Amino acid sequence: MRKLLRAREAALALIIAGLVGLITLRAPVFLSMGSLDTIVTDGAILSMMALVQMLAILTRGIDLSVSANMALTGMVVALLSRAHPDMAVGLTMALALGLGLLLGAINGVLIAYVRIPPIVVTLGTMSVFRGLVFQVSGGAWVNAHEMGPGFIGFPTARLFGLTSIVWIAALVILIGWAFLAHVRKGRELYALGGNPVAARYVGIDDTHNLMLVYAIIGLVAGLCGYLWVARYAVAYTEIALGFELNTVAACVIGGVGMAGGRGSVLGCLLGALFLVIIFNALPIIDVSPFWQQAISGFVILAAVILNSRGDRPLGKLILRRTEAAPVAGAAS
Repeated sequence: MRKLLRAREAALALIIAGLVGLITLRAPVFLSMGSLDTIVTDGAILSMMALVQMLAILTRGIDLSVSANMALTGMVVALLSRAHPDMAVGLTMALALGLGLLLGAINGVLIAYVRIPPIVVTLGTMSVFRGLVFQVSGGAWVNAHEMGPGFIGFPTARLFGLTSIVWIAALVILIGWAFLAHVRKGRELYALGGNPVAARYVGIDDTHNLMLVYAIIGLVAGLCGYLWVARYAVAYTEIALGFELNTVAACVIGGVGMAGGRGSVLGCLLGALFLVIIFNALPIIDVSPFWQQAISGFVILAAVILNSRGDRPLGKLILRRTEAAPVAGAAS
């Protein structure tokens, strides 16, 4: 299993390196400091959201409301900044985290306790949250000159040449890796997605774990909602529209199994990097906007097909072991 994951990650890293080389031959400006800074900063937000999306996918779920959560949280804190320009950055982040956590907890309760399928719950809450964005804003925009200086200044401030967004993402990713690799609750998510029946049999509480997963997703989505609005210095009703599909695509490209129970933080990050490179490269090499979405979709589809084909050897191995088990029992 680990060898399979490492092989996929190595292959994806080589593909990314080759892709960067080809793009640079076509447009050398792609490796300029400004372009790389954009890629790293854009990739930071996508990486954080892809990482928490992976938590849902590991448990055989999905969260389609992440971008709507980001939009609602981003709009609310932007409106608060307009009303109180001197509001402390710490308070702004606390409010964003709190509202995001609340929205994620709503998903968690409906999924973990009411037992509604995650895709149904998050599809519904996605529409509800998007509607609330319009209600709280009245359809109006909040522009840069209306926001407090600290609101915009902190996420885009630089330390050692990198924006605060990148450093925040690094911290979130480090915590996520430690949680999945070294915390019992994190390891339980793999077991819960790999074999839910066996996981419950050995005492893994799926209710509490699912509640935890969607609360974490909401928490990080709230944080990213603030960072998104501050980065682009504008809040409007269609913030991050369709971004939830990018988070799922990054997971799939990175080798996270949609059937649950399989995936790595490194693979997820490589998937996010791959997408960000594609999205930033197509305009630079003068690809028509009409073709950009089609090409991006084709690349994602190709990755899904390769990912599913890569699951076959593992699936056959599991099947053979399952079929061999009764025989071994009979022999004993």
